[in-house]
Amino acid sequence: MTGGSLGIRSGSYGSLQQQQQLLLQNGGLPIQTTPPPPLPRKPSKMPKEKERLFHWIVKFAGRKKVGMLFLCLISAAVFGWVMYVGNGKGEDVQDAVSFVRFTNSSLTLSNPVSSPTNGEQISNNASLVDTDGRDRNKILPLPPPLPTFFLGYSLPPGHPCNTFTLPPPPADKKRTGPRSCPVCYLPVEEAIALMPKDPSPSPVLKNLTYVYEENLSRDGEFGGSDFGGYSTLRQRNDSYDIRESMSVHCGFVRGSKPGRQTGFDMDESDLLEMEQCRGVVVASAIFGNFDEIHHPKNISEYAKKKVCFYMFVDEETEAFLKNASAIDESKKSGLWRIVVARNLPYADPRRTGKIPKLLLHRMFPNARYSLWVDGKLELVVDPYQILERFLWRKNATFAISRHYRRFDVFTEAEANKAAAKYDNASIDFQVEFYKKEGLTPYSEAKLPITSDVPEGCVIIREHVPVSNLFTCLWFNEVDRFTSRDQISFSTVRDKIASKTNWTINMFLDCERRNFVVQKYHRNVLEHMAPPVPVQIYPPPPPPVFVPESVIKQAPEVHSQGIVAAPVKKVPGRRRERRSSRRHRKVAAGNRDPDSR
Repeated sequence: MTGGSLGIRSGSYGSLQQQQQLLLQNGGLPIQTTPPPPLPRKPSKMPKEKERLFHWIVKFAGRKKVGMLFLCLISAAVFGWVMYVGNGKGEDVQDAVSFVRFTNSSLTLSNPVSSPTNGEQISNNASLVDTDGRDRNKILPLPPPLPTFFLGYSLPPGHPCNTFTLPPPPADKKRTGPRSCPVCYLPVEEAIALMPKDPSPSPVLKNLTYVYEENLSRDGEFGGSDFGGYSTLRQRNDSYDIRESMSVHCGFVRGSKPGRQTGFDMDESDLLEMEQCRGVVVASAIFGNFDEIHHPKNISEYAKKKVCFYMFVDEETEAFLKNASAIDESKKSGLWRIVVARNLPYADPRRTGKIPKLLLHRMFPNARYSLWVDGKLELVVDPYQILERFLWRKNATFAISRHYRRFDVFTEAEANKAAAKYDNASIDFQVEFYKKEGLTPYSEAKLPITSDVPEGCVIIREHVPVSNLFTCLWFNEVDRFTSRDQISFSTVRDKIASKTNWTINMFLDCERRNFVVQKYHRNVLEHMAPPVPVQIYPPPPPPVFVPESVIKQAPEVHSQGIVAAPVKKVPGRRRERRSSRRHRKVAAGNRDPDSR
């Protein structure tokens, strides 16, 4: 039957069999018991054989059984259609299902619609089929799937690292300086297996872009450079107002891509290799031939293949390395890939070194993690073990060690002036500027923050928007004020923390000294006295045992070669010990009275 929907029994319309007979006598078709549809339909001509068959079925089966029979047929048809589509037999039909709904006591079979997949949802309030049979359900474009984040983990109960505590310092009063302490690392294989597959969440800030100025503006009140830009104080204050989307100064302002005519320029082949690094980066730098290259030790084979080791040098250092045959044809020295930076933006090598130290996320745009190591340090622990211990296990995105002795910015500033690390007037100006912004000496009121002064020679971080923003703003302070980044660290950290719940893992300096070994700068090594060569002498012959009786009877040999007969020693008489008191008395009695 194709003339309409099968009616469901209703108590207000009499017998269904009587209605069917009346309609057949009038030459019509059964009419749906639901309210009449808006669009009238012309009854189709049914053959006499089908009319007789239908009349016979209604007469002998009864209305209940007829309704159940047709309901079963429709259900079987729906089930067959679902199985047909679910098995993928329809090439032109996508994954679809049929929805059956009841409207005003009538059974309606709707047209197939796409089934929700991959998180799709269909509103329960939306009507799938309109009263006129037209599908008015509009499937709106679905939102992108929610991103997943790494939320940390805990080591299993009973793991040795859960109960690990630092031993007391050795009772060696002669050695009072900094020293290393034990650290509970996981085996390399376990650390690699725990590497997060998803990024960590970035509080508040989700999208971070960087300022590009084709025509460099010099409207800043003070400080700045052609490399970092001349941002105004208003722009500086606005960069600390953390929002979901931000655009800030972050070096390389004169070019669309870092390293391409921006200052700190690099070869195109190096830039392409750096863009291919998508995992972990270990970076260091030597400028002004200030340090020697120290090659990493105890690195796993997996890390040698997967981790990107990059050493940034200037042309002066490159010339020294080439003369020493320390670089091969593939621009590598051991594990380090040597990248030469040209057109350096600063005359001070220390300030130039802050570019790769703080802006690795701009130089390696696809990397997930980075480990910065100063040129004077030697890495002696696998990078995956370091990341697991100080980032993943702590559920942190930024880790840096605190200074072994100083924890107050004002004390650090005075120490820098005493050591002539920078111009004293510039240091005083920076500290006074921070004091006007609210900088106070460190006290217990800042807990759980344990220090305001880092030991910035090692930085461990994940490249997420909020940690990238921190290093951008930290670099801007170094570009505007002095290059002593330890003075500006706490100001940037506290300003960002006041707008978000982001924190920094400041671990002990003795833990840092566990995975890096500090070496001397080249100028210090050249002025040091060369080590005294140690002469190795052959061991003396073993002593020969001679009986005492033979020694007593052996003749005495003089230097003239004359052998003398053995002489028996006669014990001499003991000389009487004279009393010193008696001697003084005698001396006093013989004193000349005229001598007074």
